[in-house]
Amino acid sequence: MSGMVVMGLEEATQKMYALYGENKKITDDNYDRSLAVKCVNGTFVGKKTGNVIAYKGIPFVGKQPVGEYRWKAPVDVTPDDGVYEAYYFGKVPCQVGSPRQMGSLYPQGEDCLHLNIWKADEKGAQKKPVMVWIHGGAYEVGGTPEPREEGTRFVQENPDIILISIEYRLNALGFLRLSHLPGGADYPDSQNLGLMDQLAALMWIHENIESFGGDSGNVTIFGQSAGGGSVTLLPLVKGSHKYFQRVIAQSGSPALSRSTEQSVWCANTLMEELGCKTVADLMKLDAEEIVNAASKVLAMPITSPERDGKFLPLEGFDAYEKGMAADLDIMQGCTKDECSYFVSGIGLEAFMPWAEKCKAEKLAQCTEEEKALAESFCENFPGEDYDKLSHFMDQFWFNAPLIRTAENQVKGGGKTYVYYFRVESSIPMTKSGHAIELSELFNHPEDTLITGRELDKTFSKTMRKMWVQFAKCGNPSLPADVSPDGKAKEWPLYDLGNKYVMVFDEFDIHAEKESAMNIVDWEKTYFLTKYYVR
Repeated sequence: MSGMVVMGLEEATQKMYALYGENKKITDDNYDRSLAVKCVNGTFVGKKTGNVIAYKGIPFVGKQPVGEYRWKAPVDVTPDDGVYEAYYFGKVPCQVGSPRQMGSLYPQGEDCLHLNIWKADEKGAQKKPVMVWIHGGAYEVGGTPEPREEGTRFVQENPDIILISIEYRLNALGFLRLSHLPGGADYPDSQNLGLMDQLAALMWIHENIESFGGDSGNVTIFGQSAGGGSVTLLPLVKGSHKYFQRVIAQSGSPALSRSTEQSVWCANTLMEELGCKTVADLMKLDAEEIVNAASKVLAMPITSPERDGKFLPLEGFDAYEKGMAADLDIMQGCTKDECSYFVSGIGLEAFMPWAEKCKAEKLAQCTEEEKALAESFCENFPGEDYDKLSHFMDQFWFNAPLIRTAENQVKGGGKTYVYYFRVESSIPMTKSGHAIELSELFNHPEDTLITGRELDKTFSKTMRKMWVQFAKCGNPSLPADVSPDGKAKEWPLYDLGNKYVMVFDEFDIHAEKESAMNIVDWEKTYFLTKYYVR
């Protein structure tokens, strides 16, 4: 590693740690009551920046998942009359990552189940729509302190909404099947704890958000990558629709999940690596050892929620077609060159063997006829070998699952809006890669780690307004008096005939038929969605 990279990593680590502090109980009357909000599990005192008050590190469970609560379902909060600081982000979930996953540079711990709230400092009788962000990171890494996802600027620009971000358990601590192992009967939920954590956070929000001025009956969950996968799986959990009414899925779908058979294999492989025979053996290990081993032997794309037939249905796409999300407003999309993010991020030398392995594993699931179709897609795609592989992975990880989710939502009697983000980075080989939209979505144009440059300000503001407009009313179209450039933006619903998609080009946001863009190859790759990603 070059000295420049080391220096950059050290600087990033120092900046992340500078954000950290421990929220304490306030034992005297020396606090600003105008910044205090009473909730079921305590009164929380925030900090004000400009016209925005942030409440950070609020616990949404009664017991943190440490000690005997490791691999157990989240515990409900209990009433508490105490007063607590809400000045600092809590710890992020235990993880191993790279500098691109900034959460890996932040203080970690199993005691990570906290949420953060940003609201404008203004009084009003009308309750505000609530937007709940679920971060990405392949269900392995990430966290709410990610600088590009800090919410102050988003709420400064859009004071008529309340923004929340939530933590959830990751990797082997959040998604590890244990029930089949000796001693595993006491851990029936371990394969889907990360999603259960998200639902627990949504339950806390439902019960407490009106104290912050939010509308518990107008909640939008939105997320990217694993967060995008999460917000497409949560609607399939029985009883979940009480806690949210709208969904925005960015570069994620039900395809980012695994079968029970895959879950069992993952658990057995990890047990072998750790030299453990029973769950009791696992419980004796510290979290760092478990996560390090899981990162070594269960590398992406293995960690993910399980379609266990209990918490989640056995077939996620089919559940949409059966109408399980028909009562929800949904908006979903992907970027033009999703997997170019990995080409740029890990370099060609590492990308090629990894991508070849992903392709081989996918084709091993297919019939001979299907293999021939997939190979034909790769052979006929223009560009270098890495372009062919990258775009093949785009198809089965993102594009085809996006379109199948949209198709099935409509077949099930629901409605959805679909987008295709085509703005390109200035960083070589990144193109319009995975996560390119995030720094602009949260109004952090200075964070150019993926974009390489600041995007057009009017374009970025328009995108944010569409997200907010959808959260307000379930339709992201912008009337002229709301649109930043003064021109109306009509976003048509996706249907099974015209298949209209909103195209996000930097200087031209417009609706176009899917057939004109070939987001998915209906003959050569669409069938891959029946095998899921994992």
